[in-house]
Amino acid sequence: MTRTGAVEPGPQRPRPRSGLVVPPGRGRTLRTAAQQVTFKVTGQHSRAASSFEVVVPPGFDVGAHVHTRSEELFYVLEGELELLAFEPRLRTRDGWREWESAAGDRPVRATTGTTVLVPPGCPHAFANPTGAPARMFFQAAPPPDHERYFDELLDILAADGPPDEAAVAELRARYDIEQLTPLRHGPPPGPVPKGAPDRSEEG
Repeated sequence: MTRTGAVEPGPQRPRPRSGLVVPPGRGRTLRTAAQQVTFKVTGQHSRAASSFEVVVPPGFDVGAHVHTRSEELFYVLEGELELLAFEPRLRTRDGWREWESAAGDRPVRATTGTTVLVPPGCPHAFANPTGAPARMFFQAAPPPDHERYFDELLDILAADGPPDEAAVAELRARYDIEQLTPLRHGPPPGPVPKGAPDRSEEG
């Protein structure tokens, strides 16, 4: 029963929410001789995807691989990358750069502004065949598997010499990554103490 003149309580308004703004140069950065990854948006902030800025040094080849669950997006911000995103006629173990799809697709030389979307089940790869570092925006869904993967990959790539392919394969298998061709890397993207992993937080 309502008293005459009393105001009935209305529905509660949702609390105002704030978005996430990450200024240039900010974010947690992982850096080795193989590549530099800056975490921009993580599973702590988004239920949809993890977002990263990646510096790809000359000579780095992530190796062709495929996910059963994950969807990924690549956007070239600076420089050039060689990119693959198709099922080849034949998956060869030695390399992916000569692969061709049944429709005649070949790996592309991706310049600034190129966007590549990779659905689950699609073999894909990127490599830097040039003499200068390239920079790309990379998004992986759902979070946070790729964040954990990058953290553990850092320790493997920080070791002297070529990457331990067995260790990389084991790591990738745990994070829904079937490795089809080897991961390779060349010079570092910048001055890093030899063999020393670097985890830094900016912002």
